[in-house]
Amino acid sequence: MKITPMDIQQQQFKGKLVGGLDADDVDAFLQTVAREMEELIRENDQLKERLNRHQASLADMEAREVQLRETMLAAQKISEEMKGNAQKEAQLIVSEAELKGEKIVAAAENKLIGLNNQIAELKREKVQFESGFKALLDTYYKLLALGDE
Repeated sequence: MKITPMDIQQQQFKGKLVGGLDADDVDAFLQTVAREMEELIRENDQLKERLNRHQASLADMEAREVQLRETMLAAQKISEEMKGNAQKEAQLIVSEAELKGEKIVAAAENKLIGLNNQIAELKREKVQFESGFKALLDTYYKLLALGDE
């Protein structure tokens, strides 16, 4: 039987002829109240223990959530750093390739200038050779013409 505060307030004890209370009724009621109080205390302790376990579990979950957020932020930061490093590396590779390309073009232009100079020199030598050869032929022709006379 569950005892409520109202039951305790309304409990009446049988009086004895001399005007006292029936000791057996008082003892029985007190034992019932004691059992109910024990049960309530035990239930209260169990609830407190459950509450403590739930609070510990909640604190653990909150700590895990914080750790997970920190891990996600760290991963995001690392990802952004890696992306930035990759972009810098790509820019460096492009710059090096452009520089190498410019050097190749400059070398080719220098070689072209050298070849054009060689061609011009060969043309000059050809003209000089042709002039010299023509003069030689003219000289031999004149000698032959003189020898025929």
